[in-house]
Amino acid sequence: MVRFPAGGLCKTVHLPFTKPDLRWNRVKWLGVERMKKLVLTVFSAVALVLAASGSGLAAGLVATVDVSAQTMTIKKHGRVIYRWKVSTARRGYVTPRGQYRPIRMHRMWHSRKYDMSPMPYSIFFHGGYAIHGTNAVKRLGQPASHGCVRLRTDNAAKLYALVKQVGPGNTRIVVVN
Repeated sequence: MVRFPAGGLCKTVHLPFTKPDLRWNRVKWLGVERMKKLVLTVFSAVALVLAASGSGLAAGLVATVDVSAQTMTIKKHGRVIYRWKVSTARRGYVTPRGQYRPIRMHRMWHSRKYDMSPMPYSIFFHGGYAIHGTNAVKRLGQPASHGCVRLRTDNAAKLYALVKQVGPGNTRIVVVN
């Protein structure tokens, strides 16, 4: 029985009693159970693939820039493979701290902001900030840039090749004090 107001008076409407169709409920229930099993199977398969890959969701390549030491340490699958001197931002400029992924890469880029200065093997990680090669190797190991991370051109080429090999999605750039 359902009651609802109509013109200030309450009217009572009698609805016929309907028996639930138990067969239809059972079919729906079996469909839900099959879907649960399918979802569980898919998640299990994904977990097995990630576990078998060794690195899982972790970055295969990590480039850590230590601003206070003016060094970059490259780790591939958790093992240190390179440690290089770098130059980061000099007084009046800043190298952004944080964790990043490569945004874009260029074998040769010319800075539009700084007189078309060459930036070989550029790996951009935060807006206009990049890791790139330099010929000013005497300045490596001390702050000297406008904010980018500079390293020897041959080392920049090695890093560039490694990022290409493992993929930007599997690379992390970490800039610390």
